[in-house]
Amino acid sequence: MQINPADQLFLFYNKYREFSTFLTTPGNYSIIKSVRTGSVPTQHRKGKCTTMIKSMTGFGRCEIARGERRISVEMKSVNHRYLDVSIKMPKKLNFFEAAIRGELKNHIQRGKVDLFITYEDFTESNVCVKYNKELAAEYMLYLNRMAEDFSLENDIRVSALSRYPEILSMEEQTLDEDELWQLLEEAVRGAAEGFVETRIREGENLKNDLIGKLDGMLAHVDYITELSPQLITEYKQKLRDKVKELLEDAKVDESRLLMEVTIFADKVCVDEELVRLRSHIETTKENLQQGGSIGRKLDFIAQEMNREANTILSKTSDLEISNRAIELKTEIEKVREQIQNIE
Repeated sequence: MQINPADQLFLFYNKYREFSTFLTTPGNYSIIKSVRTGSVPTQHRKGKCTTMIKSMTGFGRCEIARGERRISVEMKSVNHRYLDVSIKMPKKLNFFEAAIRGELKNHIQRGKVDLFITYEDFTESNVCVKYNKELAAEYMLYLNRMAEDFSLENDIRVSALSRYPEILSMEEQTLDEDELWQLLEEAVRGAAEGFVETRIREGENLKNDLIGKLDGMLAHVDYITELSPQLITEYKQKLRDKVKELLEDAKVDESRLLMEVTIFADKVCVDEELVRLRSHIETTKENLQQGGSIGRKLDFIAQEMNREANTILSKTSDLEISNRAIELKTEIEKVREQIQNIE
């Protein structure tokens, strides 16, 4: 028995639909992927090491007082593509700027960080009076010469000479840099640790909110996956009824009818987009569970999810699927906004 080309095409399309449905079933895509790549799906890995998700907004403060010295460090941050640290501190601490930045890099990977440092020294012996003997001698030399040249009385007293510029000056004693750095390093590390704790707390809230949104997106994908095959059947019946109505008693050319249905099915088929979209959603959830500095990666995946949703929306002619695709785009945009705040 010979099958005409139209029937062969339609049978091939049905097989393609069955395979696509298998791929879009939850869990099957990761199985196919693991077989092809030799990897094990995340949910089946043993001894998996996870790190915490961190937000890019945070606040930390630490104050250290030791003896007559006190250092206070305060830091806060907002979203940024890279690590951008701005430090405001007294001039006498500028020598430690590079070391401070190095310490912060041990705790922070991304974000615009503002760091404020205040330093107070209450010691009484940190300032001394300096007497410039050479300059005083030079003043006296010229004063005596002026008295001789103009026959004037030399009435210079010590009290008057001491008020001349730079004879007596106040000088701050040299600080012990090692001792000061130990104090400053402790304060910076304490502020950074508190800062990271607030980032982790907010990161956990972001993670839970994102997983909830991703589960909602999977529900939309499941609905579209279930509804899509019905469109072909409905279109085939509508087309058959329309042809019968126009041709009345004439026989319907089944070959031509199947050809039109196949062409329509190819235009509205969104199976590939659904497979990729489901994969992106599952990958995002896996990365959220694993943790770490994943903000940039998730931002790229969100762009890909938005691209797939746009394609689904442009292909479909069904109102229900269009509404679900619009809801998908809305949820993806919300997810992307939240991802912008992940380190």
